[in-house]
This record gives sequence, C-alpha cells and structure tokens, in this order.
Amino acid sequence: MANPSLTAPSPFAIQVKKFGPLIFPPIICTGAVLLIWQVLCMNPESKMPAPLVVATQSFGLLLNPFAEEGIGLQLWISLQRVALGYALAAVVGVAIGLVIGVNIFLRRGFDPLIQVLRTIPPLAWLPIALAIFQDGQPAALFLIFITAIWPIVINTAVGVQQIPKDYDNVAKVLRLNGREYLFNILIPSTVPYIFTGLRIGIGLAWLAIVAAEMLASGAGGIGFYIWDAYNAGNDNSMSQIILAVLCVGIVGLCLDRLVSYLGSLVASES
Repeated sequence: MANPSLTAPSPFAIQVKKFGPLIFPPIICTGAVLLIWQVLCMNPESKMPAPLVVATQSFGLLLNPFAEEGIGLQLWISLQRVALGYALAAVVGVAIGLVIGVNIFLRRGFDPLIQVLRTIPPLAWLPIALAIFQDGQPAALFLIFITAIWPIVINTAVGVQQIPKDYDNVAKVLRLNGREYLFNILIPSTVPYIFTGLRIGIGLAWLAIVAAEMLASGAGGIGFYIWDAYNAGNDNSMSQIILAVLCVGIVGLCLDRLVSYLGSLVASES
C-alpha cells in the first residue's frame, strides 16, 4: 500500500497547478516578443534600441522616478488630470444617460448629435479647448471630459432601455415615487451597462491625456515627458521614450482592471 505522504502533491505543486495557467502564458508570450525584438534590432542600421539596451539606459530613470521631471512624477501629474476629468465625465455622463434612456423624445432628439460628437477624434477638440481656456491645464481636462463622456452616456442609456418590463410593472404596483424608482430599480438594473461605459471611458481618457500633454506646451505629464525626450534627441532619448510608452500601457491596464473590479463589487451588492 502506497504511503499517502509520498504521493500527495506538495503545496508548491498545488500553487503552480492553480496559478500556472494564468502566469505562464503571459510570461512565455512576452518573452517571445522580447526575443524577436532583440533579434530584429541586431541589425547595425536599426534605429530602434534592443530590449537590453533599453533596460540598461533606463535603469537610472527607474531608480529615482519621483525626482524633478522624473517619469513617476509625470505619471502622477497625468493621473491627477485624468481623475478629475474622468470623474466629471462619469457624473455628467451617467446623469445624461439616465435621462435620455427614460425619455424617448430626448433619446430620439439627441441621438444624432451624440453620434456625431462621439466620432470626433480627441485631438480635434484640442485647438478649440486651447482657444477657449487659453491654458494647457483646463484644456487637457476638457479633452478628457469630452472624450470619456460619450461611451458612458450611450451605455447608460442602453442599460435603461434594457430594464425588464416586469420591473416597471412592480414599481407601478408598489407605487414607488421617482426617488425610490431611481435608487431601487433604475440604477441597480443599469449598473453593468454603466460600468461597461466607465471602463471604455477610462481607456479613452488615458489616451486623450497623453496626446493632449504632447501638444499642450508646458502642461507637464507623461505626454509632455515623451515629447520632451523626443525633442532632446540625445543617445538615451529612444530608450526614455520606450520606457515611458511601456509605463503608459501598464498604467492604462491597471486603470481598466480597477474600474472592472469596482464594477464587479457594485454589481454584486446591487
């Protein structure tokens, strides 16, 4: 008879079996991409630095990211702008979406305008914002707001339209007033749609702020950091730009996951 202690898997093996399918595929695929990148950059005429060169030249930047004009400080400046502009877009977008979703006249009336405005590229708004505000900071906030609001409005309105008729019938039977209907039926029923819009909106907001900071001179932030590194044109510029771009992508992923996690929490409590 076999000894159970000899056949039972170790705790480490159990953890590998549990988390391996989640961890190993990204590691392997990322490693393959880095290897291909390294091989392609072995050509002496390549203008793109290899991953090992980027890591070597960027190591000093990562040691003190919150120094004056450091990459961590610039990311923090951009995140503050996104937080403010995105919060405004979320509040206004959800409110407008609820009103448009409930009122069929307003929905039909504003739908063409919303469809036109949402297709305008974010950078097309920047000259208008700079002309109105005469300053890069409020112009960047306006750009975040006007870019992020449309998916929030549209998804919220769609969520309102998808509320089952039985819910409305129950509300009529219980004679719920407007406030009770809003907080007990309307908002809980539309939470998944609202957070779908919020998730799309945060991605667009992060895209918009990087582009706005590149063109709004003196605004600071990670976009300005990338543009300033390009204009510097020194030996480390490309490595500095690549590092910043990777940081932008990682922060964007974290923001997306954060909004998705908050959405799952709110949905579970609704």
